[in-house]
Amino acid sequence: MGSRRQFIKQSFVGAVAASSIGDLFASPAAATGIRPIVISTWDFGVAANQAAWKVLQTNGRALDAVEQGVKVAEADLSNPTVGKGGYPDRDGHVTLDACIMDELGNCGSVAALEHVTHAISVARLVMEKTPHVMLVGEGALQFALENGFERENLLIPSSEKAWKEWLKEKQYKPIMNIENKSFNTERLPGNQYNHDTIGMLALDAQGNLSGACTTSGMAFKMRGRVGDSPIIGAGLYVDNEVGGATSTGVGEEVIRTVGSFLVVELMRQGYPPEEACKEAVERIVKKKPATAKEIQVGFLALNKKGEYGSYALQSGFTYAVCHKERQDLIIKGKHIFPAG
Repeated sequence: MGSRRQFIKQSFVGAVAASSIGDLFASPAAATGIRPIVISTWDFGVAANQAAWKVLQTNGRALDAVEQGVKVAEADLSNPTVGKGGYPDRDGHVTLDACIMDELGNCGSVAALEHVTHAISVARLVMEKTPHVMLVGEGALQFALENGFERENLLIPSSEKAWKEWLKEKQYKPIMNIENKSFNTERLPGNQYNHDTIGMLALDAQGNLSGACTTSGMAFKMRGRVGDSPIIGAGLYVDNEVGGATSTGVGEEVIRTVGSFLVVELMRQGYPPEEACKEAVERIVKKKPATAKEIQVGFLALNKKGEYGSYALQSGFTYAVCHKERQDLIIKGKHIFPAG
């Protein structure tokens, strides 16, 4: 009897110790276990999250939620890096990249898509109606038009004006934290005009995960350039047994490390979301230390428990969180390099 009591006591103490260690790495959502939940990159993710929440709060599917959520960003004409109104490439063409992934491992993607605002919805149709994962360029446009999407001009006057200003110097160089800057000086960091690629992850009431990522890519990029956003495993990855991850910033460096897949695999090994994102960012630093100091890359992750976290190279990265207790939460992501 005594040995049994001692075993129970030791087991209890061990459980408490394990719990305490886990709390050291717990994300803000870990203590509450909130579900459903949706998170997305940058301040403007708040509006996108709220659209996704309308689906989640009625026991809707995470896949439907992330599609509806990022469509808000795609249709926002004040947003210069997502959807209609996005800045063009150096030749004046607005090209969109997007991908989507569901709880079953199904995925769809479009790259260098022109003349269609809602690239994410085209990506979903690629997933659901074709045997392929990715369609690009003219083929992606043909597929979209065949499926009822309207052809339109995505280059709005404000974006065209910014492009013509850029043409005067023609210096293609990614701008650090463009997400929280604008060509208009009155639009300061932290306000409603901050925009970039939007990556969104959702966990629905049934415990299923899905994700979406959509962008018009880097402003004034070379014609034909595609970043990480439409690439499964780079800009987005979801494994319903583990969690999901998405990225933002200079896509070339994310592609080189297959960043979002890496984050999910680290979570599979037991890393909390924030620690997984930090390790993925550190891989970028290790591969290209000099480049890493000059660019921004951030990762955002959500695990099966509803815990979330992020990490970035530089200060300035933010993400939005939405659940039943609050629909407008914005969190500043942690970062590797000190603020300049």
